[in-house]
Amino acid sequence: MISRRSALASTAGLAATACSGSGDGHSIRFWAMGREGEVAPELLAGFERENPRIRLRIEQLPWSAAHEKLLTAVAGDATPDVAQMGNTWLPEMAALGALEPLQPWLDTSPAIKPADYFDGIWRTNSVDGVAVGLPWYVDTRLLFVRRDLLQKAGVNEMPATWADWLKACAALQAIGVKTPLFLPPPPEFEPLLAFALQQDDAVLNDQGTRGNFSGPGFRRALQFYLQLFERGFAPGLSGNTVANIWQEIGRGTFAFYISGPWNIGEFKRRLPADLQDAWATAPLPGPTGLGASVAGGASLVMFKRSTVKPLVWKLIEYLSRPAVQQQFYRLTGNLPPRRSTWALPMAGSQTLAEDPHARAFFEQLTRVRATPGVPEWERIAQEMQLAASRAAHAGVDIDTTVRKLDQRVDQILEKRRWMLSRKAAG
Repeated sequence: MISRRSALASTAGLAATACSGSGDGHSIRFWAMGREGEVAPELLAGFERENPRIRLRIEQLPWSAAHEKLLTAVAGDATPDVAQMGNTWLPEMAALGALEPLQPWLDTSPAIKPADYFDGIWRTNSVDGVAVGLPWYVDTRLLFVRRDLLQKAGVNEMPATWADWLKACAALQAIGVKTPLFLPPPPEFEPLLAFALQQDDAVLNDQGTRGNFSGPGFRRALQFYLQLFERGFAPGLSGNTVANIWQEIGRGTFAFYISGPWNIGEFKRRLPADLQDAWATAPLPGPTGLGASVAGGASLVMFKRSTVKPLVWKLIEYLSRPAVQQQFYRLTGNLPPRRSTWALPMAGSQTLAEDPHARAFFEQLTRVRATPGVPEWERIAQEMQLAASRAAHAGVDIDTTVRKLDQRVDQILEKRRWMLSRKAAG
């Protein structure tokens, strides 16, 4: 899953940086997207010093064009050696046969330990039980909160359950915060998806070939989501278009905002100085306790057509070092996927896990869940959000909503069912 911060940082065009090497002329072609591509030359300067015989070619792609560029490269047998890839794209690229399985490389690596990674993020890099990517940075969604408004409303603890959250919203309304919660408008599907991932039921059934949106789990998630609108805790469709969310949070228009880690920096930059001690981050509430959230971010992949795979793995191992991941965080604000990186001292003796705004993300990352590993997932997620929007703003009842959503998802997955049936038939 790609972070909004990265998308906003994307630049148009394609820039290539060729770093001179010597010796045997080995070369690695690396595609990186958005802000990550901008900082890659600085981030990899240490790798070049350690490996002067390797020529590193870094090519920067804008996120807006990256997916199409990758598909074109696969179709034309012109993929790079290694690339950054949103983890929801991995199933599609694996289905196309473009990615090198990484398990043999992981099995012999003394530096990379799966147990050091957040489990939910690690699982996003496995397709049909095969590791095809290695997490590079992580992303999830949780609450940004005007803590001072909660205290004014008599709410002295962050809500841990859905019921606590609804009570907090009602208390905020009682002191004049008309719409306590800002939910990002479509096409963002992450808040509803997070509520769905907090359920025991999977959103897809039968090896990811049929929708399970009519099941009790998604129904509970959708009912809670709709309740936020019905009770006026979240603005309607017209009110959900906000020109400057940080300004409105600063004014006290909203007290809760579901967003990702890039907004730590935005809140520090955009909220006035007198509110810098008034906001906080907190894990998402769940049905009966702190809940799960989405496992997003980007991964590093090796392409099958690469002729320099040992060199590529050396590069991937370098980018996975905790010290290098910490440098990456300083350059981009991207959260590291390894627990050991979170434990490294940063400013003074403080670690990232101890940072007052980042530590809620660390806590949330221990409770993230991977989305279904099917190539069609992003289309399905958009259909899910569109269906929920119709229910919230056009009065479509829940029974009709989930039934039609399952029908639409089953249509999307028709080819997958056909392919699996052929595979089973031998």
